[in-house]
Amino acid sequence: MSESEIIEKLLEKDEEFKTIYFEHRELDEVVNNLEKKESLTLDDEVEVRRLKKIKLSLKDRMESKINDFKTNN
Repeated sequence: MSESEIIEKLLEKDEEFKTIYFEHRELDEVVNNLEKKESLTLDDEVEVRRLKKIKLSLKDRMESKINDFKTNN
């Protein structure tokens, strides 16, 4: 089973994964929009760094759930 198929299964069956997945995507969009600005203020730069750390944490949690799925199925 491919990773994208595993993600689809988890999105269907695991509410926590679903929440993490969509929160990650939403933060990704916010970061991308901030980074598209011509020039970032210091506050913007700090916010981008903060959001990227949160995104990384969410990604780690998703990867953990994907690996658990691979191990248990």
